[in-house]
Amino acid sequence: MSAQAAFAAALVDPALPCPPGLLAWNGSDPARRFAVYRNNVVVSLIDALADGFPVVQALVGDQFFRAMARRYVVDRPPASAVMAEYGDDFADFIAGFAPAAGLPYLADLARLERCRVTACHAADAAAIDPAQLAAALADPATLPDLRLALHPALRVLASDYAIVALWAAHQGVGALAEVHPGRPESALVLRYGLDVEVIGITAAAAAFVASLAAGYCLGQAMAAAGAHEAAFDPTAILATLIAKGAVCTVCTASARHPQGEHHD
Repeated sequence: MSAQAAFAAALVDPALPCPPGLLAWNGSDPARRFAVYRNNVVVSLIDALADGFPVVQALVGDQFFRAMARRYVVDRPPASAVMAEYGDDFADFIAGFAPAAGLPYLADLARLERCRVTACHAADAAAIDPAQLAAALADPATLPDLRLALHPALRVLASDYAIVALWAAHQGVGALAEVHPGRPESALVLRYGLDVEVIGITAAAAAFVASLAAGYCLGQAMAAAGAHEAAFDPTAILATLIAKGAVCTVCTASARHPQGEHHD
């Protein structure tokens, strides 16, 4: 391990000794000064996680959350100087964190909160003109082969747990005591204007949107939705996507350039 790697590891793990070779400008004990610096670093990283996962923190309480976050910081220190990227795999960590096993929905709730963070920081993109999109959708001959490019900030999350209701209850929408955590729910997360919205959708709608986001055409997306709901009607979810400016371009499977996209 290089000296730099050893320093970084000791910086977040109090079980490791102070790296050798450190000097203090005023002759004070380098180990004590390093301990103060390490504590400040760890606390700042825990605070960053608390800012990114406020509902997870509220569900487990401050003491439990900070203990869990401290373990995460030690096991998975930042790999980037961009703090918005830290915590990208926190949900996976929670899923394997034995003390949280009694809350099986906690990892998916963390995934939902992470979706909100990444949606907030995603790239901007212009929505397609609704009239242009409507014209493309009006031709039944080409409809199955249409591909809709969705906004970079859009996220879809399907869960075996009531993640939307749990999240909403902590925003003052509904009572937490009335939420049944074991009820499967799916979430559409998108940025509309300056706000990141969480919208509850059906499992079929989630499969439909996820297929579109992955680049599949409407016919294929309909087939994916049909696996959840045989008589799936995409009208409502398409209306939501259009109203929220979440459709950026449209093209047929054989078209070279999507309609609505500018090319120099």
